[in-house]
Amino acid sequence: MKRPSRRACALASLFALAACTCAAVAAADGPPSSDNEGQGLINLGNSFTDRGDYQSAEIAYERILGGGAFSVSDRQAALLGLGRTFRKSGNLTKAAALYERFIKDYPTDDRLPDAYLELGRTLRAMGANKLALNRFYSVINSTLKLPQTGFEHYQSLARTAEYEIAETFYEDGDYGRASAYFSRLQLLSLSPADRARASFMAARSAILAEDLENGCRALHAFLENWPEDSNAPEARYLLASSLRKIGRPQEALAVVLDLLRQEQHRAHGDPKVWEYWQRRAGNLLANDFFQSGDTLSALAIYQGMASLGTEAEWQLPVLYQIGLCYERLFDFEGAVASYRKVIAIADAEKANPKGDSAELGRMAAWRINHVEWLQNTNTKLALFADVLGKDGKDMPRIAVPKAAEPISP
Repeated sequence: MKRPSRRACALASLFALAACTCAAVAAADGPPSSDNEGQGLINLGNSFTDRGDYQSAEIAYERILGGGAFSVSDRQAALLGLGRTFRKSGNLTKAAALYERFIKDYPTDDRLPDAYLELGRTLRAMGANKLALNRFYSVINSTLKLPQTGFEHYQSLARTAEYEIAETFYEDGDYGRASAYFSRLQLLSLSPADRARASFMAARSAILAEDLENGCRALHAFLENWPEDSNAPEARYLLASSLRKIGRPQEALAVVLDLLRQEQHRAHGDPKVWEYWQRRAGNLLANDFFQSGDTLSALAIYQGMASLGTEAEWQLPVLYQIGLCYERLFDFEGAVASYRKVIAIADAEKANPKGDSAELGRMAAWRINHVEWLQNTNTKLALFADVLGKDGKDMPRIAVPKAAEPISP
């Protein structure tokens, strides 16, 4: 005997469940009807979709759309439900076609804004951003024509459409418009989480649009209102890098140092996210200060970065850079102490070397020899000054040559 297919088994199981649903409804409300059956199938389709069983969900909805004495309301719900199933399963072309069909067949239905919204999301996922924008604008326009009943739902849909418009502009690279829409969203009645995200996205979009002055102001406002938001570490990084670009390095330094001290906030959020942006901001600004000759600022950041990780791949380059900073400042003891730490870590990694650990160890040993030569030379110059009857203040010291490029962790 031929075994039934999986689809047939799923169909049989589905109808059995639908029959149970109808029986339960009949026991409560009287004899079964097509309305009861239709609602049961819709409930099953929704449940299967939520559980990720898209094949069974499709069977349920197609049972209604394929014919039978089902109401218009059931067919409408099945059409939207099947569109949602296709969208969630990644079958975007079919999902878009179903939403378009609903809009064409039921232009006066109260669920028209919902269909426009889902169609816009589907089109954006397909990469058709301009078409998606048109559908999101249609959500707003269609809510204006609907009756006052269900006003809160339509108002929520309009807000959601505004948000999707802003997201679409951002995704499309039109950061100026994205920033304007995200800024406008903050004037609407939003949940605290949505308001925080709109504030951050408005600032980030302004930065990407190269509107750095307004972007910095928006980032300051975001951090003042939501200092512990999940986007706060990235906001601090963007603020520091933007302040650096517009020629406000000391403000950028203050922001980075503040970010490096944020242990208490890291405990509330995702530590890995905080650490990622701390490291990125530290690297960017410290290397920039080092290359521009602001060694004290570079040293302050490198010292803050040293506590961000214990792994050799992180510690070695940070300690090496700290040594270079001390060397430039003629703090030879500090330089040698830092280089010795590099050598100790590199030696401990010899059995299982990672990255440039061995090379950094050799470079640190060479720098120690160089520093010792500098110390000896400067000592001899001081003695020579004493022989000449001078106090040594006017004698030149051997200049420390600038290191080429800083080594990034």
